[in-house]
Amino acid sequence: MSACVPAGATESAHTERAHPPHSPPHGRGPRFRVAGADLSAAVAVFLIALPLSLGIALATGAPLQAGLVAAAVGGLVAGRLGGSPLQVSGPAAGLTVVTADLIHQYGWRVTCAVTVLAGLVQLGLSCLRVARGALAVSPAIVHGMLAGIGVTIAVAQAHIVLGGEPQSSVPDNLQALPAQLARLDPAALAVSVLTLAPLLLWPRLPGRAGRVLRRVPAALVAVAGATAVAAAAGLVLPVVDLPSWRSHALAGLPEGPVLGLAAAVLTTALVCSVQSLLGAVAVDKLASARPGAGHVVRSDLDRELLGQGAANVVSGALGGLPVAGVAVRSTANVHAGAVSRNSTMIHGLLVVAATLLLVPLLELIPLASLATLVMAVGLRMVSLHHIRTVTRHREVLVYAVTALGVICLGVLEGVVLGIAVAVGVALHRLTRTRITHKEEGGVHHVHVRGQLTFLAVPRLSRALHLVPQGADAVVALDGSFMDHAAYETLQDWQGTHTARGGTVEITGRRTGVRIAEPGDLASGPAPGGEPGTHGDCRCRPWTAWRNHQCDRPSPAPDAEPLPDEASGSVATDPRTGPEPDAPVRGRTPGGIQLVRGLSTFQRRTAPLVRGELARLAREGQRPSQLFLTCADSRVVTSMITSSGPGDLFVVRNVGNLVPPPGAESGDDSVAAAIEYAVDVLAVRSITVCGHSGCGAMQALLDSRPASPAATPLGRWLRHGGPSLERLRDTGAPAPRLAGRAPADDVEQLCLTNVVQQLEHLRAHESVARALKEGRLELHGVYFHVGEAQAYLLAEQEEDRVFDRVRDVDLAV
Repeated sequence: MSACVPAGATESAHTERAHPPHSPPHGRGPRFRVAGADLSAAVAVFLIALPLSLGIALATGAPLQAGLVAAAVGGLVAGRLGGSPLQVSGPAAGLTVVTADLIHQYGWRVTCAVTVLAGLVQLGLSCLRVARGALAVSPAIVHGMLAGIGVTIAVAQAHIVLGGEPQSSVPDNLQALPAQLARLDPAALAVSVLTLAPLLLWPRLPGRAGRVLRRVPAALVAVAGATAVAAAAGLVLPVVDLPSWRSHALAGLPEGPVLGLAAAVLTTALVCSVQSLLGAVAVDKLASARPGAGHVVRSDLDRELLGQGAANVVSGALGGLPVAGVAVRSTANVHAGAVSRNSTMIHGLLVVAATLLLVPLLELIPLASLATLVMAVGLRMVSLHHIRTVTRHREVLVYAVTALGVICLGVLEGVVLGIAVAVGVALHRLTRTRITHKEEGGVHHVHVRGQLTFLAVPRLSRALHLVPQGADAVVALDGSFMDHAAYETLQDWQGTHTARGGTVEITGRRTGVRIAEPGDLASGPAPGGEPGTHGDCRCRPWTAWRNHQCDRPSPAPDAEPLPDEASGSVATDPRTGPEPDAPVRGRTPGGIQLVRGLSTFQRRTAPLVRGELARLAREGQRPSQLFLTCADSRVVTSMITSSGPGDLFVVRNVGNLVPPPGAESGDDSVAAAIEYAVDVLAVRSITVCGHSGCGAMQALLDSRPASPAATPLGRWLRHGGPSLERLRDTGAPAPRLAGRAPADDVEQLCLTNVVQQLEHLRAHESVARALKEGRLELHGVYFHVGEAQAYLLAEQEEDRVFDRVRDVDLAV
């Protein structure tokens, strides 16, 4: 296991990213401190975990202590070693079917051995650093698997709710359900109803009193209330039976067919790993969405797999159920305000204390109450939200086949069926291409819908040859993929058609994209050149945004020069624009570039955004953030934030300065924009974005201390004086850039200026009020132009570090 440590992040690495290290005082070691939020969150999670662990153990047919062992080990071992500090691990409902089938086939002791072996498999996978590979599983398969498991759990527990015993499979349970209804136990049914009612009604308690009462978990209220009523009424029912720990069965040697045991180990490891890793990603999103979350350290998925494997080894060896990340407990932990892994570990300690001190109380709980609780959890695993999502993405077939396979055949068989159907659906989409041809107003339109592969080349060639020689043609590519064969077919036809006097315009999602070979399908050959020659445009997908003008060969020496401004002018319709290579009378080179840009927008971009802009025109602007940045032409807010129309309320000025309130600037435009954005538009965040090579910062460094501000630019730059003073203050901590010192004085001042302008923002009355009410966040960003890299300010204790922004994982 020691070989696995370098592959995953260590605890100290996580600590360094969240809190920079500080040397302890001499003679004292680091003190262990527990935040109050962690303690309260641990209690909330414990109150949920205790009845759920018993209920899941009951549903699997395992000894009830096994659920408590798994809960304690999940909190202590996975909580300490795992890479997701806020995820809570323990016996999961998603493992119920797998574990129940193992117990039915091999017995409890062999099941514990399978759990140990599955943990060893997880440890090996963590050493290979393949944790992110689990995220490649289609969400439709994962949701279908959970839905199938949920149905299996609910149908089985329905028999216990009615006072009977469940069968071994879903078909058998459904077949025996009518007979069970005929001989139901009224006492068991009454306890089940008493348990189900609080589960449904407790989260919906209205008013201020309801908000206070809802802090107590509904599961605890439901089980405790039903137990109290059953005990007071003297109902005779099967109750929890916790045998002495002296007779607790531990793991034994695996016995049985090798292939069957291997399949069981792989199935357990697969389900535990996928559920835990997807849960870790989801917990990251929940934690970052909390108000005032600040900088949240993302989960280390390889380390999380290491922690889950170690927990399964320990749990199986001690006679516990398999361990995985649990969504219900993890969500409660995040919502309760947990800030570190201490909450998860304290919850494990509380479970240990309960198993030692609360046995008499636990043995009063009716089994029907626990079965109702687990049945409700199983029904919630069939999520209508997930069904709507897979339907919207046209993957409902994958979801349904996986769910039915799990219900009828088993978890492993259902997942294999789901993967096979997902591959079939992907191949169907890849080969399903619609190609149409029609003529409108003398222009021939060839529309390609779907992926353009070699399988569609014959149909593409037939459609292209329907275009007469010398005609104007528009080829619309509505897909995200084009292979080499389709590329060459389209390029060869384009060259031949244009050589015979025709024109070709390529539009759609593939416009201007270099595919497989150098060249440009969007713009056609350069004047006097053939496709693929040096005169072709080398545009990229971002050139439509950049308003890029393709490089053209220099005009011949005897070519007629462009007329100057005094020679007259002609009106140009922006919807059509001038001919690409025709001179425009009365236009300077800058004017020509403007007209060409407007023309490109009207022809290519406007049809794509017209619907969205029409909606914004009707509804008005509702931006989510105020983005205050420099007027530098190289800083393009929509590009570096991947935002669109209506997303950002942008304020630009020289040096991204925020004059403090009361400053004698003669210009209240920035303060007015801040007030309007916060009080009228109700933005949720304000971002101050500086950038590398800022001319305003260079001018501040070059300015003389007592130089008079005789020009408007000089008077404006006086607002950068506090940033310059902060830079020269040797006692103030200097901002760092991703763990390194700034490259030069200009970069250091650019970083310092972002920090200083954030302080100026906090001085504005509207911003201070919104921050106090918790409805506004402030962010600092530094954009390095030369590296095309964005850095986000993370204020950690006394340090201000601009951390590199990495890709964000999407939770399933």
